[in-house]
Amino acid sequence: MRDFDFQSSTWRQMMATGMRNIQVDDEVFAYLQRHSEPLVDTANDVLRRVLLGAQQPPVDEAGSRPTGALMPILEAGLAAPNDMLRHHQPKLGRTHEATISADGWVELPDGRAFQRPSPALRTQTGNQINGWGQYTHVPSGRPLQELREEAAKTQD
Repeated sequence: MRDFDFQSSTWRQMMATGMRNIQVDDEVFAYLQRHSEPLVDTANDVLRRVLLGAQQPPVDEAGSRPTGALMPILEAGLAAPNDMLRHHQPKLGRTHEATISADGWVELPDGRAFQRPSPALRTQTGNQINGWGQYTHVPSGRPLQELREEAAKTQD
């Protein structure tokens, strides 16, 4: 069995954060690893996605959602709200598009919004896929991953 200590091992801290510890066997752990985006997803992200589908995270008391993963790219001036993202699957003859919201989320044409690009593109293609590497920022013609790396350099 493997322990997932999402926040803390003390009951008081777990109650304060709303996070709990769980134990999973090696088969479940391997599943979580296969369905996660390395260095981005937590075990909780994977479980939320698998168990709750594409449901949006809860909004805070002010009615706002957390900042999306594309916010550093927006803040660096490398993209703008409403810029188009595109992924083309030439063998299948399919093209998937999305836009960047003002708060850094990826919004699909059907209105669903995702905090990170990989779950958005996974929803569109039906496959495990790296949205950072596969979505192209249409105005610049560059993959999101390049923009992400450049934005990180400007924050240093």
